[in-house]
Amino acid sequence: MTETKAVPRAAPSVKLAAAKASIAASALLAAAKLAAGLWSGSLALLSESGHAFVDTGATVLTFFAVREAEKPADEEHHYGHGKYEALAALIQTGFLFGLALFIVGEAWRRLQETDVVIDAGWPIYGVLVVSIAVDFVRSRQLRRIAKDEGSDALAADALHFSSDLVSSALVLLGLVAAHYGFERGDALAALGVAAFIAVAGFRLGRRTIDTLLDAAPREMAPHLERAIVDVPGVIAIDSLRLRTIGPDIIGEATIGVSRGLRVEQAARIKSAVAEAIATVTPRARVTLSVEPRALDDETIAERILLVGARRHIHAHHVIAQQIEGRLSIGVDVELDGAMRLGRAHAIAADFESALRDEFGADAEVDTHIEPLEMQLLAAQVANPGLAGAIEAALARVAAQTRPPAQVRDVRVRETAGGIVVNFRCRLDAAVSVQSAHDALDEIERRTREEFPAILRIVGRAEPGDRSAAA
Repeated sequence: MTETKAVPRAAPSVKLAAAKASIAASALLAAAKLAAGLWSGSLALLSESGHAFVDTGATVLTFFAVREAEKPADEEHHYGHGKYEALAALIQTGFLFGLALFIVGEAWRRLQETDVVIDAGWPIYGVLVVSIAVDFVRSRQLRRIAKDEGSDALAADALHFSSDLVSSALVLLGLVAAHYGFERGDALAALGVAAFIAVAGFRLGRRTIDTLLDAAPREMAPHLERAIVDVPGVIAIDSLRLRTIGPDIIGEATIGVSRGLRVEQAARIKSAVAEAIATVTPRARVTLSVEPRALDDETIAERILLVGARRHIHAHHVIAQQIEGRLSIGVDVELDGAMRLGRAHAIAADFESALRDEFGADAEVDTHIEPLEMQLLAAQVANPGLAGAIEAALARVAAQTRPPAQVRDVRVRETAGGIVVNFRCRLDAAVSVQSAHDALDEIERRTREEFPAILRIVGRAEPGDRSAAA
């Protein structure tokens, strides 16, 4: 199996520094809003100060969650500690809903009162304007860091500051309305703050619960599927399972490839898939496995050779016949010439059984066992007289074959087992493979008749023009 590598995370100090700065900003703004709310008597402003204090507590929680989440994987947490951030975000969601309910209750009570007095001077407006400015800057900074680091806790913190910004703006509108004679504007602004907090909490909670329940990333999965399928050699995606843990996407993917590929070819496809995944999302750690698939256009010979290759059996000279609706197969298998017949028969029988599994139980399968020379022979170049005589015989016989041929690059070596001859044979490029094979067989046979000491002749056919072969 292959696993994609996630890019290294930034230094923990980046996220921790952002969390510390958020604590300081939240605490100062909460204190200022509380003082302004008590001075003015504004329910909306008091509600907003309560919201700010909840944010401060949530930000402290964020700091500890980020610190824990940065710990590396260990024996008890094989995938790391990233879900501490999601857990912190879930707790913050509960804080938000609780605060929203409290504000709604207070606003409803205030709407029933008729003698509400709100004293909002310019210092109150100044506190709100400064709060809006700080919230704007902090929300942008936190959103950027959360996106870069994939931090649920910092994303929740950014959402808190964004909600503070909108809430402060609503409070400001409520105070302005009350100043111009619309006394209920403050309570209505408080309801607006509660509604915004509830919506923000719902969005944060949904995302956090998805993370805790290992929900697949909705937007990422289709992009990864397209990237994997577009890799040359991938036939299909058998399975793709993804989940998020902190900033990382963890998953497993099984891809289908042709069963005719060599191991190194399949490995290259897996590497290409890993690179494609990293291009889509560098934060992914996906374990890849390969499932061999039979292609629709495989020939009978290809299927036989594949079955043999899986058993490390060299099969060749395949003859397939269709007899009364039944397939009949004859194939040569090469086994070590020194192997005992009983062992060789068992290997051939297993191969025949595998072929019947491939083509059907009613298939007729026969194998012919040929000895395979397994040892490495010590060889030396033959003496010039012998080499010249064999080369002349090859050239004479080749010129007499039909189609005629030209012999070149003749190499004659002597071994303890006999003479080994290698040569190349040019034939008309228009002749069929069968005709070329028959011509080489005749050249080899007639040359062996003249030189019985030859152990092996290996002739390679290659195309030449008509004039060369004539």
